[in-house]
Amino acid sequence: MVSKELNDNKEALTALCETIRDLISMQDYQTCETMICQAIGAYPHAPEPHNLIGILLEKTGDHPAAMKHFRAAWALDPTYLPARQNLECYGTFFSNGRCAYNENDCNTNGNGH
Repeated sequence: MVSKELNDNKEALTALCETIRDLISMQDYQTCETMICQAIGAYPHAPEPHNLIGILLEKTGDHPAAMKHFRAAWALDPTYLPARQNLECYGTFFSNGRCAYNENDCNTNGNGH
């Protein structure tokens, strides 16, 4: 029963990541914020919602708050690669602009880019 619940949560969070990617590309930031805040409440120990709110905050110009959420995502799960990639991407003076919405956006060849 627990493994089914974990699998259902993972599927919901994966779907959320894709939905937020689409909404951000359409600049529908209000819907993004609502959905992500609901996900933070529903999945308080998951790194995905914090990573997503970090991306949203970066896109809307609140860099300090975005970095806090990327760090929160990483603290919740130090193995969550998108949070690490986003910390590296946005934590420099010269961002490469490649944010990671989910694991599929991460280059896993060891250098994080």
